[in-house]
Amino acid sequence: MTDTGERTEQATPKRMREARRKGQLSRSQDLTAWLGIAAGGAVLPGTVVLGAGAMGDSVLRTGGVIANPEPARAFAVFEEALGATGSIMLPLLATVAAVVVAGAAVQGGVHLKPLRGRFEQFDLVKGTKRVFGTQALWQGAKALLKTAVVGLVLVAVVQGLMPHLLSAGALPIAALLDAAASGIGALIQAAVIAGIALAIVDVLVVARRNRKHTRMTKREVRDEHKNSEGDPLIRQQRRSRQLAMSRNRMIAAVAGADVVLLNPTHLAVGLRYEQGKSAPRVVAKGRGVIAARIRTEAERHGVPMVHDKPLARALHSVCDIGDEIPIELYNAVATVLAFVMALKRRGSQGGVHRIDPRGSSLPATEHSAEDVAASTTAQDDAPAEDRVSGGTR
Repeated sequence: MTDTGERTEQATPKRMREARRKGQLSRSQDLTAWLGIAAGGAVLPGTVVLGAGAMGDSVLRTGGVIANPEPARAFAVFEEALGATGSIMLPLLATVAAVVVAGAAVQGGVHLKPLRGRFEQFDLVKGTKRVFGTQALWQGAKALLKTAVVGLVLVAVVQGLMPHLLSAGALPIAALLDAAASGIGALIQAAVIAGIALAIVDVLVVARRNRKHTRMTKREVRDEHKNSEGDPLIRQQRRSRQLAMSRNRMIAAVAGADVVLLNPTHLAVGLRYEQGKSAPRVVAKGRGVIAARIRTEAERHGVPMVHDKPLARALHSVCDIGDEIPIELYNAVATVLAFVMALKRRGSQGGVHRIDPRGSSLPATEHSAEDVAASTTAQDDAPAEDRVSGGTR
């Protein structure tokens, strides 16, 4: 029964994504509401200050209209007052809307799919469960708790503000508005603190309910795993991971290479010859960014690098990782390996070197053509196979 019927397993990430996309996950409405109230309370003092100035100007203009009641002037004053009201209220409303949307996005985004009609919404049995179920009981208890907590907080704040409010009756309009704004700000701040504390509890309850409602059976988990094996996105991610692991192994193999051939910056091919093998093998190759990584790894481990554009291109095009070099490239590779072994005997194999078109290997830095020619003349007259094996002993 547990294998097929009971939902004992936590929902998989795919199941949670589907539930979120379909709008099946509940959200805490209290959190977004109280965040909006907090944003409004933060912007409200500035709004009141701007409103006080605009109200003073409007009163003066209205007095002028009363003294000289011309329809055109009255309409102009009304239009100015309406524009001033809009410019004052717009930042407040925009801030509240932005914070509410951000709060909804944090809880999984805004989804329009739940707004569409579904036959389940007209199911009397499910409707009765919604009205008398545990969720409805929690909503009722939460409403009573919010009313009690926020009400007690507001009563305590009002009692503390009463002496200031009673003594503000003889103040000018601007000072009276300032006192009212301070009192309203204190009320909002106290209410927001209490409301957000309750909203955090509601978020935890909603998250627990979502986890319970999205549980899966063991069979569903197995079936989803089998189906995901054929998912193109899953296959692509798996291939990307495999390619990254293979590439990292290849880069690590550069440290054991005998030489890296360059083209000079676009391609890089690493070769290694092991005693007892018939021919050198390609241990690393790449172009562009991979070639740059191979070159950096060779520099880090002191592997000699040789500029040979034709040979690097040929090896890159015909050989895969782990392949032996083709027989037609034995002579060219033997010349390079002989030069590299001569450098190793002198203890100067590191760095970048160059192949002279006349047949000798010319280093790109401190080695002269005569030195290299002397080190490779004995190898040039031997057969290709002997040159490869002899150059690496």
